[in-house]
Order: sequence, then structure tokens, then C-alpha cells
Amino acid sequence: MSNLSQVQRQEGYPALGSRVIGRVNWLGLYTLYSRETRRFIKVWAQTLAAPAVTTILFMVIFTLALGGRGRMVADMPYAQFLAPGLMVMAMLQNAFANTSSSLLISKVQGNIVDTLMPPLSATELTLGYVAGGVTRGLAVGASVGLAFMFMPDVDLGPANVWAVIYFALTACVMLSLLGVLTGVWAEKFDHAAAITNFVIAPLSLLSGTFYSISRLSENWQAFSKANPFFYMIDGFRYGLIGVADSDLMTGVVYTFAINLVLAIVVYRVFKTGYRLKA
Repeated sequence: MSNLSQVQRQEGYPALGSRVIGRVNWLGLYTLYSRETRRFIKVWAQTLAAPAVTTILFMVIFTLALGGRGRMVADMPYAQFLAPGLMVMAMLQNAFANTSSSLLISKVQGNIVDTLMPPLSATELTLGYVAGGVTRGLAVGASVGLAFMFMPDVDLGPANVWAVIYFALTACVMLSLLGVLTGVWAEKFDHAAAITNFVIAPLSLLSGTFYSISRLSENWQAFSKANPFFYMIDGFRYGLIGVADSDLMTGVVYTFAINLVLAIVVYRVFKTGYRLKA
């Protein structure tokens, strides 16, 4: 083997086992990202249009049921207060669904090897999957926001562009990372549905989407402030309408720290092949 290596070096060939595609496999990373985005674009009626319609129905129903007779929340029409929260809720759920379903379907169908065999590092796998989830989350959020702009009593500014960008990206990244972990951990669709029903949905609904936490008791306010979804929704709301129930810097630090921890965990999962390599 040593003689073969010497011959290869003399002939100008790379040594056995060495990486020859550079520090980053840009083509492989783009291919993975392209696959993850084409997955949901091909069935756009289910992955983009349906969540947008559902979110718009939430807006109509809650506005009619709770926003009648000129109800005001935080000195603004209820519809305007509600719109940013619904947009983030839609982004959260769809970013999670994109990555979790992709990995779980690949495992169930037995073609996960097609993702693991190419020369993609753990970092590239993490970036590819997360970028696909972020793209879907932002696409759904944009479609919902566009529809809300044509509704009465809704003015989506934005008041602070940096907050809109940061908290939208943070929300999509966080749920994309959670989706990857769920897809790796789950062995069947019931497992993924359990995470959606008992973790994602409750944290989304109890995060100040439909109300201001200033109206809650101290215990419930403490629960809300421990919920990272609250900071993402509250920060995004501040970016659009200039109103917040929390300290923004606390939200920035808290959500950034959670995303950093999740990214490290996802990297280690891909690095070790946990539940992916037999």
C-alpha cells in the first residue's frame, strides 16, 4: 500500500482517502439544498398554499370571534396584533415539517443511503437540510404576509427591519434543526406526529400568538418567558408593528444560544451517524 501511495504521488494523484473536492463541497451542498426545496415546490398546493389558507382562516375566525366591536390590543386593532404571530406560527410549523418529513421518508423508504454515501461532511448535511427548511418556512411566511396586507385593520410596516429578518430566520433555523433531530430519532410517522402535536403545537399556541402576555398571571408569564417560541413571535411582532412584551436583547441572546446548541447536536448526529448508519 505504501508503494502504491508513492507511485500515486509521483504520478500527481492524491493520496488514498484524502479529500480532493476542496474544503467545501459546494456542488454537493447545492444539490442537497436543491433537492430539499424541489421536494416542497413540486407539491406546492400542499406545502405552500394549504398552510397559507389555514393561517388566513385562523385570522378570519379569531378576528370575527375576538376582535369585534373595535377591540384593541396594545393600543392597536386586534387583527394587526394577531397577524405577525400567525405568520411566525406558520413559518415554525412548515420549517419543522420540511426537515422532519424529508429524513423520516428517506429512512422509511430505505433511500437514506443516497444522502449518506456522497462526499458530504456533517456540516454540509446540516447546512443543506436546514437551508431547505428555512426556505420553505420563509416562503410560507411571505405568502401569508402578502395575503394579510389586503385585509382590513392590518398594516405590516415594517417598523424595524433588523428584527423582522433576525427573528424570521431564527424561527425557521430553530425549527429546521428540531425537524432534523425528530426525523433522525423517529422510526415511524407516529413518532414525528407526537412531537408535532405535543411539543410544537402547544409551544406555538401558548407563545403569545393570540394574546398579550401582560394579561396573564405571574406564573403563566414566567412559563411564556421560558418558551423560546414566545421570543421569536414577540420579536417578529416588534419588527413589524413596533410593539413587544419582552426585552428584545434577552430574546436575541436566548434564541441564538438555543440555535447554537441545536446546531452542535445536529452536527454530532450526522458526524456519528446516530440512527442513520446501520
